[in-house]
Amino acid sequence: MNFVAIDFETANRQRHSACSLALTVVKDSRVVDEYYTLIRPETFFDWRNVQIHGIREQDVVDAPRFPEVWEEIRHHFQPHSLIAAHNLPFDRGVLLGTLEYYGIEKPHFQTICTVQSSRRLLKELPNHKLNTVSEYLNIPLNRHHHALDDSRACAGILLHLENRFGTHPLKPLVKYC
Repeated sequence: MNFVAIDFETANRQRHSACSLALTVVKDSRVVDEYYTLIRPETFFDWRNVQIHGIREQDVVDAPRFPEVWEEIRHHFQPHSLIAAHNLPFDRGVLLGTLEYYGIEKPHFQTICTVQSSRRLLKELPNHKLNTVSEYLNIPLNRHHHALDDSRACAGILLHLENRFGTHPLKPLVKYC
């Protein structure tokens, strides 16, 4: 299985307020690369978001803006690429909202959500939050709401589901974006 697990943290509720991003790249069912960066959004930091992830405005003063980050990562977003996220609607929304904000053409790629996948295949869990699923599957999640740790956990969940159940039950969950 080849895919890229993605996770964003945002400065506020605006979809273009990405303040950190991580990718965990999986090839042949093995993690082969990781990417993490802070991002300097062109908006304010809401104290509620800061409480969740701990990233403050002063932390991103020297960070790149999203268009610079996009140049480094856009090769991962191709029509044949599979992008995984835990709570995909959020992360896809941040990506597409940020691309739209900067007037960058939206790419086409395939997606899968590990919340939906775990709901379908791990029905015994009380909920399917990232920390709950990670703990159940013994997947390390050192700092929940740190983009790199969250993308690693997402990749671990999808790899575990593939290993335990195969790719057949996951295929209906792959969507084209």
